[in-house]
Amino acid sequence: MVPIIKDDVVIGGLSILTEMKDLYSLFEKLKKSQSIIKKLEKHMHIINRTKYSFEDIISVDYKSIEVKNMAKKAASTDSNVLITGETGTGKELYAHSIHQNSKRRDFGFVAINSASFDPNLLEAELFGYEEGAFTGAKKDGKLGLFEVANGGTIFLDEIGEMDINIQARLLRVLQEGKIRRVGGIEEIDVDVRIIGATNRDLESMANENKFRRDLFYRLSVFPIMIPPLRERPYDIEPLITHFLKFYSDKMKRSVKISDNAMALLINYSWPGNVRELRNALEFSMNMSDDFLIRERHLPEIIRTQGIKSNLVKLKTMDEVVKQAEKDAIDKAILIYGDTVTGKKEAAKALNISLATLYNKLKE
Repeated sequence: MVPIIKDDVVIGGLSILTEMKDLYSLFEKLKKSQSIIKKLEKHMHIINRTKYSFEDIISVDYKSIEVKNMAKKAASTDSNVLITGETGTGKELYAHSIHQNSKRRDFGFVAINSASFDPNLLEAELFGYEEGAFTGAKKDGKLGLFEVANGGTIFLDEIGEMDINIQARLLRVLQEGKIRRVGGIEEIDVDVRIIGATNRDLESMANENKFRRDLFYRLSVFPIMIPPLRERPYDIEPLITHFLKFYSDKMKRSVKISDNAMALLINYSWPGNVRELRNALEFSMNMSDDFLIRERHLPEIIRTQGIKSNLVKLKTMDEVVKQAEKDAIDKAILIYGDTVTGKKEAAKALNISLATLYNKLKE
């Protein structure tokens, strides 16, 4: 109510009435907005902030340097990016780095593997759902990852595995910047950059009607192809050095690698790319007893390929026996110590005399 005043005298009044149903509708909208804010606050702590930047990408070979420079250019734009390459080449590493160097770096980075979900579940994860949208739906519904990542970046890994119907919904997001939750009628504006990644040939899939061609063009505004490790051989040794340091720090033990073992790793074809190299080094470090990775500590598949390519020479039986003795003695000294007392214990454990041990140590 507002008074009407003339010459300091109240001569009337104005009363504005709102029907209860309008007030109730306003209250419900406010309640819904507060609920959305609470959900967003709840989801903020699960948003995957980027773990990597371009400094974490090891690029020595000219091919990988070119890819890294291309990715930096992509980061300076706001275009959608499609990263392709074989499994294990580091596509997620590049996605993190592009977001970290983009103008969206202060907003969320949400990653999801498209192959890990049933199509219906993936739809609910991406776009969210309203209360009662389906059996088992949460009481207040659920925010989709596009809403959670609003203002930031959503990384769709293995996008080639995405169901064709969800592709249609994704295309609409790219075209209009709007989503609609499962079971909902309200359209919600979102501002999200999409980075897709796949080890499949999406263009060929589009020709076979297994992937929407219009979505392919929308995604691949800025295409980046990461070459396999075998095509950038000068990256192998720096990667080995990097992972050796990483696992040495992790295992609290400084491990080195022999020249022969290094040669085998450098000349291996690496069908599993950087991921396979990392796993091979972790395995080899665990197999080593004296903090030095030798040929025999490498995974069998790498040693077998080395033999076939004549990198690993066959040894005589005398050489094999001598190497076995040396390894046993090295291990015993490592366990019991290099003191006189330690050598006595080592000789006893090896079931040889102390004099024999000293003679073999001289050899």
